[in-house]
Amino acid sequence: MPAIKEIDIKSIINATNNDPFKFLGIHHLNKKEVVIRAFNPDAQKIEIVSKKLKKPVEMDLISSEGLFEVVIPSEEIFRYLLDITFKNKTTSMQADPYSFLPIISDYDAYLFNEGNHHRIYKKMGAHIMEHQGVNGVHFAVWAPSAKRVSVVGAFNNWDGRRHMMRLLGGSGIWELFIPDLVEGEYYRFEVKTKDDVVVLKADPYAFYTEKRPSNASVVYQLDGKHQWNDKSWMETRKETKWAAAPISMYEVHLGSWRRKEGNAFLSYKEITDQLVEYVRQNNYTHIELMPISEHPLDESWGYQVTGYFSATSRFGKPEELMYLIDKCHQVNIGVILDWVPGHFPKDSHGLGRFDGTALYEHEDPRQGEHMDWGTYIFNYGRNEVKNFLITNALFWFDVFHIDGVRVDAVASMIYLDYSRKAGEWVPNRFGGRENLEAIDFLKQFNYISHQYYPGVLTIAEESTAFTGVTQPTYLGGLGFNFKWNMGWMNDSLEYIKMDPIYRKYSQNSLTFSMVYAFSESFILSISHDEVVHGKGSLIEKMSGDYWQKFAGLRIYKAYMMSHPGKKLDFMGGEFGQFKEWNCNSGLDWNLLEFEAHQKMLSFTRDINKIYKEEECFWIEDTSYKGFEWIDFKDSQNSVISFMRKNPDKPAERIICIFNFTPVMRENYRVGVDQYGFYEEILNTDSEKYYGSNVVNSGEILSQKEQCQNREYFIELNLPPLGAIYLKFKEKK
Repeated sequence: MPAIKEIDIKSIINATNNDPFKFLGIHHLNKKEVVIRAFNPDAQKIEIVSKKLKKPVEMDLISSEGLFEVVIPSEEIFRYLLDITFKNKTTSMQADPYSFLPIISDYDAYLFNEGNHHRIYKKMGAHIMEHQGVNGVHFAVWAPSAKRVSVVGAFNNWDGRRHMMRLLGGSGIWELFIPDLVEGEYYRFEVKTKDDVVVLKADPYAFYTEKRPSNASVVYQLDGKHQWNDKSWMETRKETKWAAAPISMYEVHLGSWRRKEGNAFLSYKEITDQLVEYVRQNNYTHIELMPISEHPLDESWGYQVTGYFSATSRFGKPEELMYLIDKCHQVNIGVILDWVPGHFPKDSHGLGRFDGTALYEHEDPRQGEHMDWGTYIFNYGRNEVKNFLITNALFWFDVFHIDGVRVDAVASMIYLDYSRKAGEWVPNRFGGRENLEAIDFLKQFNYISHQYYPGVLTIAEESTAFTGVTQPTYLGGLGFNFKWNMGWMNDSLEYIKMDPIYRKYSQNSLTFSMVYAFSESFILSISHDEVVHGKGSLIEKMSGDYWQKFAGLRIYKAYMMSHPGKKLDFMGGEFGQFKEWNCNSGLDWNLLEFEAHQKMLSFTRDINKIYKEEECFWIEDTSYKGFEWIDFKDSQNSVISFMRKNPDKPAERIICIFNFTPVMRENYRVGVDQYGFYEEILNTDSEKYYGSNVVNSGEILSQKEQCQNREYFIELNLPPLGAIYLKFKEKK
């Protein structure tokens, strides 16, 4: 190697070099000599120390900015250390970052650029490792249009000249191994764009992040941090057919489920000690966590993510989140994670304009920006972006044992004209409104997720009539397990908010859902979106006085739990919180000092238990084999009735009757198919639930007379604003 040129010296001391390994480190000068160069602007003196040398060799300062060089007689490249004496008289013995070979292979880069490196999170980001016999941290980041990328942190005084990274050919990946760094170091990537603008970026693949409002990434090792004790759950999950299993989810925002004194957050550990037992006692099958990936703004509820691989540091360390999930699994509670692959925020340290160009997003704002939310839209047509998102989902399944993801805002992903006027969007290549690249991404995500992790759930929040959301990908569908039933939610809430006197004119709002109930595999969801922004809490939506509101909430819950489809409740609704949800404070737990709220929680506990125990409610949720109308025409009395059935056990069925008026219906006849005894297994008007106690006690014998096109009937007193579940017992 000839002597270094002045232009190359300037490229190093001015941090404009995209291949510092070409000049720094050890190189053959000729067949008999090697040259070693090191750059450290804080160094007063640097000596080369090696077993190859009889004694330390001092380097020459060839630039006052801190560039050192020495020529050493040697026919071969050898291992060495830098013995640095700093200007402040301190010393340090360290390996030279520019003496190490690349870690990311050509094959890694090829798969990543192709979009098929499903475990790329194990290569990108910051990883503690031993490399060539030296302990340190390997950094890698994708920034193909950058002029230069450096790792900066307190370990180099946040000086972008000190640890410039190497660009791996045309892959767009930059990497550097920094010896002697340890866990806990804060770092960022300093990116110099093609326009010579220098920006500081958080690591897109960081496993941990500085607590907001700061946003540095943190070197963190996840392997071995938690000893899992959920083998039984994980093995059972693989074999579980969730379409024919009970699913009743409790949606939780960890920051506002409960707060400590002074309105401080609970830690993951403190949440675990309270939440897991609460969910178990109240007989939910799953917890759905609103986004817990790192996000800068509390008020975004987690939906504006800046750290896709980083469990938020608001509540503690990643292993403490693992502890929460593990404890859930040990008591047979699954954990679903809200996942946000549809958009990301414009915060300067985030993914936006990462290398000075529209890297993760589209350049054209008609494709690349959500005007409603002030966020960027991922460019699903770019292989590396798809790879980033798919490996992120697999990361949560793999490292955190997450049991499924609910994909946020799917409609905004699959339609190019979502929330846009004419002229504000770009049609696809066929002139249509479907985002073909996003659709392809969703299919690929679902196929790969289920291939690697049989038994995990993928759930779509999709609010349109897009067909095939829950059809398998091999049949042309998107491949989700379930889709939120937004139509049912909107119609049923509009109905239940009405004054009962008008409900007879709108009974179709309740019954219409059965027209399309089996067009997809649905989840009936009453989520956080229904109890914010002036919509009022769930109980506040109920019509009538104080007593009627609780009665209305109970019958609505009973209707939901017996309607085909899996279930989701948002926190607070289970005990009838009156205030609408506020993410900046805990739930109103003090309400449980009052009888009505205590009994509402007891009702939730009991109906969830009945739902879990009675196969008729969930064994067949996707066809009329599990559901049959008895009567949906009695709009004059605002009464509907149907039965849930177990196709595998024809004698098993549960009769469900609902009276949506505050008027008791005496001697009301309901047609049934079987002769024998029926027993109330639920009456929402029971006094133990704060009802008026219009119950049908004992065994109810069906009578031989045609009613509602059936051979037999049973006669009941229907409670005001009440629901009854009846179970056929036996013939006598």
